[in-house]
Amino acid sequence: MPTFGLVHVQFLLQGALWTVALSACAFIGGGLMGLLIALCRVSRFAWLRAIAAAYIQIVQGVPLLVIMFAGYFGLPALGLAVSPLMAATLSMTIWVGAYLGEFWRGSIQSVPKAQWEAAECLALSRTQRMFKVIIPQAIRNATPGTVGFMVQIVKNTSLASAVSFVDLTRAGQLINNSTFQPFITFVVVALISFLLCYPLSALSRRLEQRMARGMLSA
Repeated sequence: MPTFGLVHVQFLLQGALWTVALSACAFIGGGLMGLLIALCRVSRFAWLRAIAAAYIQIVQGVPLLVIMFAGYFGLPALGLAVSPLMAATLSMTIWVGAYLGEFWRGSIQSVPKAQWEAAECLALSRTQRMFKVIIPQAIRNATPGTVGFMVQIVKNTSLASAVSFVDLTRAGQLINNSTFQPFITFVVVALISFLLCYPLSALSRRLEQRMARGMLSA
């Protein structure tokens, strides 16, 4: 029986790179979807608000693991072949889009009403008001929480191991199956996960403190 060694650490680091790649894809794709959802949530059209709200309620009411299973096993049943990476990316994008959409909706609506009225007085169109006045201020409010949510994205990529995607967690499972040394294997997995998540947590706290100082000085 092989013992845990350097080659296993290298395999775990490769899995960590795939974790980072999946997290990045989920954040970019989910961020674009989240922006669309947030804009729909503050739209003047009631039907758009209703569709966006229904999407958020459905996605937030279903476990991410179920969404991944639906993508990995459900799409092939419909004749659409998907790889583990594609299924994991699609599922994470749907999940991230729902949470960021609702979070960013709150950030947009937290912009003081006076700013909306001032932009309207400048005779700007609704699109110009949103992208030139409101969203820049909403981004500032949303940045600390968004960075903090990225930690949740990184941690939830571990669920992709259930659909055979070889991320950090799946790499640890494969190593444990060959070495039968779960303690040291998953201690190393936990350590690598901490090293991935801690910088994001620290950055989120620093941004929150900077925003707090800015509000006090204002």
